[in-house]
Amino acid sequence: MIALDKEERELSESVERGEWRSVPDLEDEMRRSKAYAKATFEQNAEINIRISRKDLNDLKMRANEKGVPHHILASGIIRKYLSGHLTETV
Repeated sequence: MIALDKEERELSESVERGEWRSVPDLEDEMRRSKAYAKATFEQNAEINIRISRKDLNDLKMRANEKGVPHHILASGIIRKYLSGHLTETV
């Protein structure tokens, strides 16, 4: 038997309790979900922002340490913040 982690056990138990229901039009739902996922990762928009020279230099330095272009690092930071994986500290 395959060992399940905590999240997998909770999902399995939820299915066994009958808490999951099939969607009425599975094919349509799958098409819509795939389109949402694809749109999430498409990079088809540009923005221009003004930041301090120091912040830009720090961003470039961090990006260089990670081996990525600074605009890719900035985009990743924004994506993490918007998805809730990067939070503000006060």
